[in-house]
Amino acid sequence: MRLAVAKSTLESLLINLQPFLEKKDTSQITSHVLLIASENRLTAKATDQEIGLKIETEHASIQLDGKATANGKKLLDIVRILKEGDIILETIEDTLHIKQEHSKFKLPMFNAEEFPTFPEVDNLPSIELDSMQLIQMFKKVSPAIDTNNPKYELNGALLNIKENEIDVVGTDTRRLAIGKIPNESDTTLSMIIPKKAILEIQKLFFDQIEIHYDETNLIITAPGYYFFTRLINGKYPDYERIIPKSVKHSLTLPKTMIIEAIRQITTISQEIKLTFEPNAIIFKSLGDENSEAVTEVDLETGFEEKFVLAVNSKYLLDFLSHIDTETFTMGLNEPNLPFIVQSGNFSTVIMPIII
Repeated sequence: MRLAVAKSTLESLLINLQPFLEKKDTSQITSHVLLIASENRLTAKATDQEIGLKIETEHASIQLDGKATANGKKLLDIVRILKEGDIILETIEDTLHIKQEHSKFKLPMFNAEEFPTFPEVDNLPSIELDSMQLIQMFKKVSPAIDTNNPKYELNGALLNIKENEIDVVGTDTRRLAIGKIPNESDTTLSMIIPKKAILEIQKLFFDQIEIHYDETNLIITAPGYYFFTRLINGKYPDYERIIPKSVKHSLTLPKTMIIEAIRQITTISQEIKLTFEPNAIIFKSLGDENSEAVTEVDLETGFEEKFVLAVNSKYLLDFLSHIDTETFTMGLNEPNLPFIVQSGNFSTVIMPIII
């Protein structure tokens, strides 16, 4: 293999592949990127076998077809320190040579034929939906998805495609985030997508995409990109029974004022107490007896008597930072019962702190 490629093109390609590399064990081929020069096109792949990405570019001058592997992190480190301009990549025996003017580097290679294969997309069923709405909903629910939970299924988002709508759900057991988008197809199915995949999808894709699936994989394609992730095998909790069927108190609140009040209090404590009075909401820090933060928002609440609610402010701020409306609704029952915050087709059910 021999090719010339602009530093900016190669650097961008390698940066996108970094999250897909095996980081802990560099003796594995999965710590390498696979480079394929063929048909005037450079293809690069990376996978840790749970998640994978393939990128293709025609912005390379292929002088000799072939394949190479190289440690993905080391190759990026080399490319970063080189100047702007073309970089020559060439395989000589069992090494990849990287050259630019008077600078020369070489990295050992694995046998490219042993690089893990990607799942095939041919003949797989597809999901017909507005993919941009889906990506936006992934962004909204991803803060609520758990990490390192012993119940493995909670470390991902549920994509529940029902007859008339699609639910995107994430939970860390203290809160439950739910986004809804229309289902305009006849497809009905459920799958659990790992959080790591959800985060990478948000970074990679901005335009309409094609989504395919089988029992073990979700595959997303766009011009020049091919992404796959293994699905989580498990049964997601019955999230619909967590959602309050009715609320005793429903308030419409101004987003900006509430965010400002919460952020003032979190200078002292992330755990806060909200006291709803007829004409105001009082925000007060919980925790340290020697420190205190208090602020107040004047507005009509509809409460005739005081209603006190304690909550982890992060859950409220995660919700508020992902809505694009000026107001939102808060539905309350009792101070020790889950409450719901909602804006349009996105809502979060939050467990209060018992005080």
